[in-house]
Amino acid sequence: MDGATRRTALVTGANRGLGLAVVPGLVAHGVQVALTARLEGAAEAMAEQLAAEGISVFPHQLDVTDPSSVVRAVRDTVHHFGRLDILVNNAAVAIDSGQPAAAPDFEKVSATIETNLIGAWRCAAAAIPEMKKNDYGRIVNVSSGLASLTTMSGTNVSYRVSKVGLNAVTRILAAELAGTGILVNSCSPGRMNTRMAYRETDRPAEAGAATVVWLATLPGDGPTGGFFGEDHIQVAW
Repeated sequence: MDGATRRTALVTGANRGLGLAVVPGLVAHGVQVALTARLEGAAEAMAEQLAAEGISVFPHQLDVTDPSSVVRAVRDTVHHFGRLDILVNNAAVAIDSGQPAAAPDFEKVSATIETNLIGAWRCAAAAIPEMKKNDYGRIVNVSSGLASLTTMSGTNVSYRVSKVGLNAVTRILAAELAGTGILVNSCSPGRMNTRMAYRETDRPAEAGAATVVWLATLPGDGPTGGFFGEDHIQVAW
């Protein structure tokens, strides 16, 4: 299968943490990957490191809060590979640890929602027209167990709200795209030893990546509109 017919994925926030851990898993499934990061140098540096390990990727700058950056990343990925089949919406921020809902820092609230919810939504809207060209697509929105309405208490308020919104967009898009060959799901990869999780656990990012890769490579009869946790378990909304 040549490059123009192989599945192609764009992974946001892929220069470290979960996003980076997802890349080798996709490559192992024969997927071509556009590795994106908010800073161009970060994407290029990680691409060089992966190349030394025998993993080839296409590095590209992508700031999900910048509409023009999103358009460029999708356009250049399609120009480079000839297609776009998979979008992993991984880029996110967690900047409100300890923030109560009754006394919010609305600058942090706005920044969090702009990145975690609107940024992911923006990327999906840019990718979907390219996916429709081949009647195939997989959109994986990286959510969180903190977004489950059954356990909605505690702090990290803007982060929780942003991920609840992301789950809602997941279900809406899945319904809109039914019958097009595009499957849309979200997942909670679990707490991992990453900067976003404040490194409060020893669980490696590779463990969380397994569910993301599974959703990104689902067969045509795979689920859509679901919220999945570790080991591909359906999570209560």
